[in-house]
Amino acid sequence: MLVPKARLIYNPTSGHYPVTKSVVDILKVLEDAGFEASSFQTTVEVDSAKNEATRAAKAGFDLIVSAGGDGTLDQVINGIAPLVTRPKVAVIPAGTANDFARALNIPRNNFKEAAEVILKGQTQKLDIGRAYSSTNSQYFVNNAGGGHVTEVTYAPTWQQKSIFGYSAYLLNAIKLLAGLQSRKMRLTYDTGVYEGETVLFLLGLTNSIGGFEKILPIPEFSDGNFGLLIVKPTQLNRLFRLIKLAVKNRQHLTDDDVIFVKTKTLEVELLDQNSHGNDVNIDGEKGTAFPLSFENLTQHIEFYVNF
Repeated sequence: MLVPKARLIYNPTSGHYPVTKSVVDILKVLEDAGFEASSFQTTVEVDSAKNEATRAAKAGFDLIVSAGGDGTLDQVINGIAPLVTRPKVAVIPAGTANDFARALNIPRNNFKEAAEVILKGQTQKLDIGRAYSSTNSQYFVNNAGGGHVTEVTYAPTWQQKSIFGYSAYLLNAIKLLAGLQSRKMRLTYDTGVYEGETVLFLLGLTNSIGGFEKILPIPEFSDGNFGLLIVKPTQLNRLFRLIKLAVKNRQHLTDDDVIFVKTKTLEVELLDQNSHGNDVNIDGEKGTAFPLSFENLTQHIEFYVNF
């Protein structure tokens, strides 16, 4: 009988408390779960985690454990998503926002406890997203968006994140809110088209964005749909009102300045080519430029969850 194999891919520089000191504990948990366990420490080379995830999947590993921030997980997903045979994935959050781990209810303050979720054996095939153009393709597990507000998820430098942690996102949110600009876009989704000035659009698979959990509804994870949120131009005082409504049980979703729909696909065209910032934000990182299409890959990867 073959023993299933697990590969731990960990980022030694993620977050306040490097996961390096917990590698032995994590490997012990994997062995207790019945896996033949080994580890890989990411390097400064481009796509280090992505390339190792692809190699491990092709080598027949049954499980890949991503230990790092959302960026490490994003690389792991992009390493295995295009493959026909994909291993299961477990997440050990060691970054700053840890959006995907929040959504899956994975413990975020103890690496060993996060690994012990695997011992429960609870898995679920979850949707992931694919953003693509004529020249590029990128996969994501959390959200994608456009508009200056999305810059809050990647605006803090790694030094700011290390010093201020979650507060770095709040500081940048306040700064960006003071200088909001809209852009003219055409957004084509399953049930309609919105064309006009747009402050922000978000295409979500989960409800956690830069650590904020009230912007999008609680997700269904495996229904084949994104949640699409479009915010129209409005006065600054009304924008702050929307934020307050979001905090109060997501009441902003029915506001006249907001469109919210479920959709499996989305096409985004930037109609004002002279506007600042033509890049989309994908899982907290700068992605490719518009025009861009999105599709939901239903139940594409099986994750260990803690629901």
